[in-house]
Amino acid sequence: MAERPGAPPGERLRDRLAAAGYTAGWAWLSRLPDALVARAFDAGADLAVRRDGAGVRRLRANLARLRPDVPPAELDDLVRRGMRSYARYWREAFTLPALDPAAVHAAMAPHVHGIEESLASVQAGRGVLYALPHAGNWDVAGVYLVRELARRGLDPAMTTVVQRLRPESLFRRFAAYRRTLGFEIVPADDARAAHRALTARLRSGGVVCLVADRDLSGTGPEVEFLGGPARLPSGPVRLAALTGAALHPVCPFFTGDAWGVEVAPEIAVGTEPSRAGVAEAVQELADAFGVLLARRPQDWHMLQPIGGTR
Repeated sequence: MAERPGAPPGERLRDRLAAAGYTAGWAWLSRLPDALVARAFDAGADLAVRRDGAGVRRLRANLARLRPDVPPAELDDLVRRGMRSYARYWREAFTLPALDPAAVHAAMAPHVHGIEESLASVQAGRGVLYALPHAGNWDVAGVYLVRELARRGLDPAMTTVVQRLRPESLFRRFAAYRRTLGFEIVPADDARAAHRALTARLRSGGVVCLVADRDLSGTGPEVEFLGGPARLPSGPVRLAALTGAALHPVCPFFTGDAWGVEVAPEIAVGTEPSRAGVAEAVQELADAFGVLLARRPQDWHMLQPIGGTR
């Protein structure tokens, strides 16, 4: 198992334990009864809420900003459901490899809304960039998208950027798994390679998916997001402008035992937007995220500061 050269012994041990935990999860959870695994993950989520750690407190603050109208008791319940939704995401990360992609597509199809405009762009040879928040299960949404593209006789692949996990062996396993689903995976720490892969995919009329509700670089424009200031990444807007791709905000969500996704109308970007034009388009993206997330707030898995705010 690869370790990071020069990492303190404590960090190396945590890396090894994390990798061992993920390996055990992939090996065993899909073999256990679904109801048992779901109850176990729900219990873990409820325990986390009772302990009220930093992540839960941040989720509470973010949900209060998303839904400022709810009284404290309703906010408590929303936080509990939000943590259970987050636990479901991780539970499905372990069990999705054992699921039949055709069955996933069939279960999700009735709950996909607004996608026809974007698929018409792909059909016409134009690239499409889907920008999404940390919500629902984007891996499942990707499985649906890849199979739907293939069903329509289109290139059944999409490109996305992912943060590199530690240890390296764990990242390689995640990346390999997602590649089997039809995803082209580009590590975020190689900015030049990521830019080349994303622009190539979009210019060829393909599909790119990017998570865009948190600006890790700190260089995005400041916009109003959920009633307060935040920085959101400008990358999706700039890529759409550079390649002529259609930019669509999307939001995956859970529904019962199945999944869904809502695709919002295209955000007009233009081919050479000014700095103010980029900021305006990012503001439109923030507004769209606010509308989409407010419909199913419990599925927003944001346990970090919103958009770079503290």
